[in-house]
Amino acid sequence: MAVTARFLKHVLRDALDEFFVREACALVANVNERNSCARLAVYLERAAHEAGLAGYVADTEYNRQQDGKVKTILDRNMKVISINCDLVLHSRGAKIADDNLIAIEMKKADRPLVEKERDRDRLRALTKSPYDQIWSYDGTVHPEHVCGYRLGVFIEIASANRAATLEYFAEGVQTSNERHTF
Repeated sequence: MAVTARFLKHVLRDALDEFFVREACALVANVNERNSCARLAVYLERAAHEAGLAGYVADTEYNRQQDGKVKTILDRNMKVISINCDLVLHSRGAKIADDNLIAIEMKKADRPLVEKERDRDRLRALTKSPYDQIWSYDGTVHPEHVCGYRLGVFIEIASANRAATLEYFAEGVQTSNERHTF
């Protein structure tokens, strides 16, 4: 089975459909984004397994990679920065060539624009290909910096409007967006 960004969007949509129905009251109550990400992780992991993605887990605030090192990425200026993404779907290194599937950043609509832009920049970096000249990758050795997520998603929650805007990223660029209501 090819694990494409398109396939992963379908998996995520299944998870979001359940998340928005079951967690609507909490979202309207404006709960903390960490709580929302943790709840979405439950639905994402279940949707992934139902779609045939055995061996993958949804982790919130996960910040480790091979040998327990802190995850890092290269920013626009090629500066190494440590990261932990709000929510990831990955194999925790068990499937090196197909380890990193979905990276999600979530923000409330009323958060400062600078915070939202940092999250978008992180998703661009996380979805960059590991095959460029920055990361070494041979199918058996993990890249030095975290990268190669097939799909990145920025979710902005507008509790007062009962709506969420989703921005999708792949291969280091934003590819599309959509709106959901809850």
